[in-house]
Amino acid sequence: MADSVRTQGLFKRFGQQVAVGGVDLVVPKGSFAGLVGPNGAGKTTTLSMITGLLRPDGGLIEVEGVNVWRDPVLVKSRIGVLPEGLRLFERLSGRELLAYNGQLRGIPRDEVARRAEELLTVMDLLDSADKLVVDYSTGMRKKIGLAAALLHNPAVLFLDEPFEGVDPVSANTLVEVLRRYTASGSTVIFSSHVMDLVERLCDWVSVMSRGQIVAQGPLAEVRGERSLNQAFLDLVGAGRDSGEGEGLAWLGSTSA
Repeated sequence: MADSVRTQGLFKRFGQQVAVGGVDLVVPKGSFAGLVGPNGAGKTTTLSMITGLLRPDGGLIEVEGVNVWRDPVLVKSRIGVLPEGLRLFERLSGRELLAYNGQLRGIPRDEVARRAEELLTVMDLLDSADKLVVDYSTGMRKKIGLAAALLHNPAVLFLDEPFEGVDPVSANTLVEVLRRYTASGSTVIFSSHVMDLVERLCDWVSVMSRGQIVAQGPLAEVRGERSLNQAFLDLVGAGRDSGEGEGLAWLGSTSA
């Protein structure tokens, strides 16, 4: 199976802090892949470098066989990105936002209008299509952001914590759209620290800890006979040095 995304020795330092320390990430084409790790593991930094938002200090990055930093314009034409904390043009309506993104991508106006109408319908945003984005809820913002990322039909979709703060109904809509997308042969890569969600959605998983990939492969192989949550805790060494059972003897006692 061909690789949709591949990195070798990916490295990034901020001052004296090594955020990503030699990551070799592999994501097969057509997979629904989870990049998981505790807070501060380097997930967002890694995705930012892969998508061309942050220049690495070292290493190789290829998306669909193209070097990201040698031909960034070509790569960006083939990917869609929904970063964490995405800032949208809030004084545009949802429909106007999609039209604007379509113009930036060079898609003919008639085609943009057709795709936007379909995306708004599938995302259950048609009734709110002419409302300003500033008036959208968190779930609606995630859905219009995903619609904008899908508008040009990218080969690879990168999502950073796409379900953070999203209500169950909106989350279900996002999941169904993403499943249809990967069923067509495209690739989804999303970062999360919610293991139950990753276990339910993904067929491929990469586990990061302290700026390193500590395990990756098909979900069943990484998980083994354990739940993904237990496998994750074992891989990142959670609880080994936490002093579990020590201290906090006062907690829960009646205050004087």
